[in-house]
Amino acid sequence: MAVEFTDANFEELAMQSDKPVVVDFWAQWCGPCRMVGPIIDELHGDYDGKAVIGKVDVDKNPSISAKFGVRNIPTVLFIKNGEIVDKQVGAASKAAYQEKLDAMM
Repeated sequence: MAVEFTDANFEELAMQSDKPVVVDFWAQWCGPCRMVGPIIDELHGDYDGKAVIGKVDVDKNPSISAKFGVRNIPTVLFIKNGEIVDKQVGAASKAAYQEKLDAMM
C-alpha cells in the first residue's frame, strides 16, 4: 500500500526525502483517480526502497493541494531533492508513470 501523505507529514516524507518521490493527488469521488490508485500501489511495491510513492487525499489535506496549485485530479507530482521535476495531470498508464520515475533515478 502506498504511503499516505498528509498536511502534517508531507514536508518530512516528500520534500525532505533523499529518494525520488511520486505523489498522487486524488479523491474518493473521482472516477479517474480510482483507475490511477491501483497503479500507484503497484509502483510502491515495484520501487520499494528506491523511491517514496504515495497519495494525498485532497479532501482531507487541502493545504498541500493549494500549496502546489492542484486544481484537477488525478494529478501526480514527481519530486526530487525537494523540487517538482515533472507532473502528470489526468489518468495515465503505468508505463507513463514508470518512464517519468525512471528518468529521476
